[in-house]
Amino acid sequence: MPQESDHGQAIASHGSRIDAYVDRYAARATGMVASEVRALFAVASRPEVVSLAGGMPYVTALPLDVVGELVADLVARRGPVALQYGSGQGDPHLREQICDVMSLEGIEANSDDVVVTVGSQQALDLVTRIFIDPGDVILAEGPSYVGALGTFSAYQAKVVHISMDDEGIIPESLAQTIYALKTAGNRIKFLYTVPNFQNPAGVTLNVSRRAQILDICQRAGVLIVEDNPYGLLGFEGGSMRALRADCPDGVVYLGSFSKTLAPGFRVGWALAPHAIRDKLVLAMESAVLSHSVFSQLAVGQYLATQPWREQIKTFRELYCERRDAMLGALEAMMPAGCTWTRPAGGFFVWATLPEGLDSKALLPRAVAERVAFVPGTGFYADGSGSRHMRLSYCYPEPERIREGVRRLAGVIEQELRVRDTFGPGAPADHIGVDTPGPDLA
Repeated sequence: MPQESDHGQAIASHGSRIDAYVDRYAARATGMVASEVRALFAVASRPEVVSLAGGMPYVTALPLDVVGELVADLVARRGPVALQYGSGQGDPHLREQICDVMSLEGIEANSDDVVVTVGSQQALDLVTRIFIDPGDVILAEGPSYVGALGTFSAYQAKVVHISMDDEGIIPESLAQTIYALKTAGNRIKFLYTVPNFQNPAGVTLNVSRRAQILDICQRAGVLIVEDNPYGLLGFEGGSMRALRADCPDGVVYLGSFSKTLAPGFRVGWALAPHAIRDKLVLAMESAVLSHSVFSQLAVGQYLATQPWREQIKTFRELYCERRDAMLGALEAMMPAGCTWTRPAGGFFVWATLPEGLDSKALLPRAVAERVAFVPGTGFYADGSGSRHMRLSYCYPEPERIREGVRRLAGVIEQELRVRDTFGPGAPADHIGVDTPGPDLA
């Protein structure tokens, strides 16, 4: 008993020490909260759960033996360089190779305007850091990438969502929102968009709208931040022309090797107008001094020695097969009243539940049936999106996708019966399912 008492006192003391710091944090720390996606990882990684939640690339499709040999050769031949500090802007040769990759989307760039980052997520953080003062407005698609919303919140930005449909941002909504915000005296710093196979909605901004979006933003003096991690993963023909290709001075382009090679290397980049590039380098150096030279040289060697375009084709074919498995299963199994997008590339389907159902309330019941998804509320700064869910098809095998959809459809059907019997928002105990445990908090 004394030992248990001492343990309890230690926990209480530890808790009090943590609580003592709350009023010492900077105001911006209040915006640093766990995302809906990260909170799911502990549950979704259980082998019995079919995870339609996380957007993890299927790295097993890489020639891992070749990658291993490449890394070993890098250490043997260039170890003293690879394991040393490097430039805050990134390896010059890799920056040239990045320009070659971007040329597939119509971008003509000078490697001097490329800044290598720790994934495109750090690029997004750096752009936000150099532009945002508390209260500044960022325009973003509704729904929008949860990682971006977390970054914007951490820098105390005000996020205003722009309406989308199956063809991407609606230009009229963008123009009207900009006018209303400026009339009210708000400072709009940039529009954040994922134009290709958007995360989470899976939709792609069509060609005619791209020109309209560029024109609206240029006339309003609004910078565009184009986040394009999925651009080379289209299933229906060649790559879309990047926004940056048609507006070099008005667009900061963010790219990544996480989806076309492997996220473990943590190599992304920003292509920015020259003045912005200078600020990004300074921000990069103050954040990490220099990026991992080892990762940069490994990616550079892979691009120089391996058929990387063929590897991207392999990924496209693999993800297309899984997309088809998900769409086929949704069509065959989902209850009436459910709708979903039909992505032409990327990783995600955006599903909408029938009236009266709430995806966040549905999640613990789905996990009890061994299937996971991401509730739609995590993709809106204002917590809306309760009827929506993001379904990911990139990682599970096709048969697992079909089984996951079968389980999910069963849960939704059960919820519809509860709704029709007890009304919208009926508590979980009506159907004998426990409330979510700490893994889903």
